[in-house]
Amino acid sequence: MSKGKLYLIPSPLGDNEPAEVLPGPVLSVAATLDCFVVEEVRTARRYLSRAGLKGRIADLEFHTLNEHTTPEEVAGYLRLFDDGRSVGLISEAGLPAVADPGAQLVALCHREGIEVVPLVGPSSLMLALMASGLNGQSFAFAGYIPAKAEERRSAIHRLEKRSAAEHQTQILIETPYRNDALLADLVAGLSGKTLLTVAADLTLPSAFIQTHPVSWWKQHPLTIGKRPCVFLLLA
Repeated sequence: MSKGKLYLIPSPLGDNEPAEVLPGPVLSVAATLDCFVVEEVRTARRYLSRAGLKGRIADLEFHTLNEHTTPEEVAGYLRLFDDGRSVGLISEAGLPAVADPGAQLVALCHREGIEVVPLVGPSSLMLALMASGLNGQSFAFAGYIPAKAEERRSAIHRLEKRSAAEHQTQILIETPYRNDALLADLVAGLSGKTLLTVAADLTLPSAFIQTHPVSWWKQHPLTIGKRPCVFLLLA
């Protein structure tokens, strides 16, 4: 039985119009599909409507893949590719399967011989690295670090130590409502000479991107608020 393809369809990082941040061919591919695996159905419907599928939304098939989806449910999505049907994977923002539970479906498709097709779109991680002025030759994405105070302080210390040893930029993110707590912990726990980048609301008119030594951040307190934000450090 022939199998379709899995298209990894990027989405805007914020409230941009899709055409402002996504190439036309990406939107054209999305318009050819009638089945999507998404992190949140309501968000995906709104995105696809703005991407040019407005009159077809009621005819589209949506399946959820988020942090609550079980491995068995993900495995069940293999049936979606039967009879040559292709499927689109969409995350809440940015690139599918990068810091995103959709990676489970991508891995499964590789194991089952289903072709995976990544499409071009915005990545908050790469945009932040590009704009940081930090080392773009060697970098690591640490993802979310622990929320508990003691564990978080230890993680920050480890990241700074690794950065210094390898001259490697460390990239991390946080749930928006904990942005300011993480920034406070970074400023308190890092050496004054360590470079720290704060990159919030990338691609939006309200974008904020600055890199300074931690000693500067101590003298210039910043409130980020509940905005999507990426943090980078280089010791």
